[in-house]
Amino acid sequence: VERFFGSLKNEWLLNVVYLTRDAMKEDVEEYIRYYNHERLHTRLGDLTPIDYEKLQSQVSYWA
Repeated sequence: VERFFGSLKNEWLLNVVYLTRDAMKEDVEEYIRYYNHERLHTRLGDLTPIDYEKLQSQVSYWA
């Protein structure tokens, strides 16, 4: 969780000026989608968290 919030702050929020709270909320939701579905994570073998979880559930199922 700490890594996620550090990435959110350093990669996303510090580069944008928000005029409204709703605009910031929408942007954070977009980042969460990006972080989980598109951003590759080296600690996960260059997979997205979603792809990693799918792989783990397949391995667990067959184990």
